[in-house]
Amino acid sequence: MSPMLSTFRSLRSFNFRLWTAGALVSNAGTWMQRVAQDWLVLTELTHHDASALGIAVGLQFAPQLLLLPWTGLAADRLNQRKLLMFTQATMGVLALALGVLTLEGVIRLWQVYLFAFLSGSAAALDAPVRQTFVAEMVGDSDLANAVALNSTSFFAAQMIGPAVAGLLIARVGIGWAFVLNGLSFGAVLVSISLFRLAELRPSARADGAASGFLEGLRYVWRRPDLRAILAMLFLVGTFGLNFPIFIATMAVNVFHADARGFGLLSSVMAVGTLGGALFAASQDKPGMGVLTLGAAVFGVGCTLAAFAPGYWSFAAALLVIGAAALLFTNGTNSIMQLSTEAAMRGRVMALRVGVALGGAPIGAPTVGWVANHFGPRMALGIGAAAGIAAALVAVSLLSRREELLPA
Repeated sequence: MSPMLSTFRSLRSFNFRLWTAGALVSNAGTWMQRVAQDWLVLTELTHHDASALGIAVGLQFAPQLLLLPWTGLAADRLNQRKLLMFTQATMGVLALALGVLTLEGVIRLWQVYLFAFLSGSAAALDAPVRQTFVAEMVGDSDLANAVALNSTSFFAAQMIGPAVAGLLIARVGIGWAFVLNGLSFGAVLVSISLFRLAELRPSARADGAASGFLEGLRYVWRRPDLRAILAMLFLVGTFGLNFPIFIATMAVNVFHADARGFGLLSSVMAVGTLGGALFAASQDKPGMGVLTLGAAVFGVGCTLAAFAPGYWSFAAALLVIGAAALLFTNGTNSIMQLSTEAAMRGRVMALRVGVALGGAPIGAPTVGWVANHFGPRMALGIGAAAGIAAALVAVSLLSRREELLPA
């Protein structure tokens, strides 16, 4: 098989092709909403208050941790296709409601907080299902490739969504970005409804006697490799993956960019992540070395961004950050799924998502406070330190010669 065909081998699956097409449209809408929500909080509902932005981001990701006892077990027990249709429809309705309130001019900051928490709750249930459902579409043999192509779709959408959001905000107002995001979920719902059910590869389901979250926690605790990966995810996820705050505060407070300039920065970072995703898709199976490299380069990229003298040098640093973040997060996804028993995957992946994103209620307000009081560049320094610390965790594991993937 040629390198090009190998990179896109998961697309041989009819269901995965449908999923990828629908997800591309929906992901573009999601990125539009992220940019629009950040801009709404930072420039219309507050006077450049990074702490308020940090609270909104924190509330959006808090359910990933709060709902951990239930989200993973739901992914392991319930019909994943039907559960995905429910979560996607719920997020679409919430986005439409937020758009209507914004267009009517009655939106308030507390309402943004509420919608962030509600949509985050639906996303918390959606995430472990969406990640483990990939295996049902393509099987374990192509799982790592499909995970990478999923990320390619997600970050290809990031090149489109923020730029479109910036134009919409400048031309017709913030509310339309929310409305279009709500409508975009229809693409995923249509694609799932057209699946060839006979071609799905159902994974082993947890039985009714499964003890849920605690069982998943005990499983991970017995695995030094999984514990180390979760520690790395906590560091990078809590203090490093705060791109809405980093990009928004640098764009507004340091470079004095308008909405289009802000959206362009998010799109530029997506170019880096897209490159990282295509590289990951061309590899067979990631190892601990990939995680070490991704975390270390992420730290270096945040350092470069913190010292960037101008808009375009900052954009160049975002390319590095995006590629490194993708290599790291994709690697953790593939490694944890491939090294976990099929009946435990939902709970293990819920733990992964909970640790990676559930630290946001701590990290996002902290980073926002630092950006307010010491400047956005210092906030980026926190992200740099998190990446380097995560790389040191990986080096420590490798030095003890622990095996990442069990024989």
